[in-house]
Amino acid sequence: MLTKRIIPCLDVKDGRTVKGTKFVDLRDAGDPVELAARYSDEGADELVFLDISASQEARKTFLSLVERIARAIQIPFTVGGGISTVDDVMHALDAGADKVSLNTAIVLRPDFLLEASTAVGSQSIVAAIDAKRSSNGWGVWIKGGLEETSLDAIAWARETVRLGAGELLVTSMDTDGTKEGYDLELLRTISECTRVPLIASGGAGTKEHVRDAITLGKADAVLAASIFHYQQISLSEIKEYLQKNNIPVRI
Repeated sequence: MLTKRIIPCLDVKDGRTVKGTKFVDLRDAGDPVELAARYSDEGADELVFLDISASQEARKTFLSLVERIARAIQIPFTVGGGISTVDDVMHALDAGADKVSLNTAIVLRPDFLLEASTAVGSQSIVAAIDAKRSSNGWGVWIKGGLEETSLDAIAWARETVRLGAGELLVTSMDTDGTKEGYDLELLRTISECTRVPLIASGGAGTKEHVRDAITLGKADAVLAASIFHYQQISLSEIKEYLQKNNIPVRI
């Protein structure tokens, strides 16, 4: 079994790290550069930075902040938010990102995903999917969870891989920020019908939740925010727990 990754996530709005519940009721969680440096020092496997209001506000990601974070860390770094052209992808990578996360822009124009993966390689492209339960499965939402689309999340996950996504970041809007556990059915369904690494997002509250996302949800990596930002559980605690449960991690 490949080593499983633990990934803190920095949701950033107006230059500050924030965290909400089900994409609303945002509260301050600290300075993103300071948090990034702390997570890098504490043994995070990767870091995700999402400029969560960029698509809503129809603007580009704050590259100066990306550059500051990149200088403060020694781990792989994924950047998302407001990236809608191949030039945007190049600028993010030039600013220090190792990968870019694409969501709203590829829903509005799927060809962009193919263009981006062709330009920089699938290994640098993460397709982010914000999914919410509906009467017949899960729907896809965009613009930071403000706008519903007609897409089915499972079908869309398969399509993003076909178009060149090298990794999937799947967030359950129903469990996000609740600390009640990941949507294991959603994760497992997507994992079983795609062939790229899957990052689980939305709902971490305990070490057991992280374990279940990997063992039951079949995720390759687990993303979390609240439990790390507010120091409820440390990265080392989670990794030691996973190791004791025979899940390979980098200590």
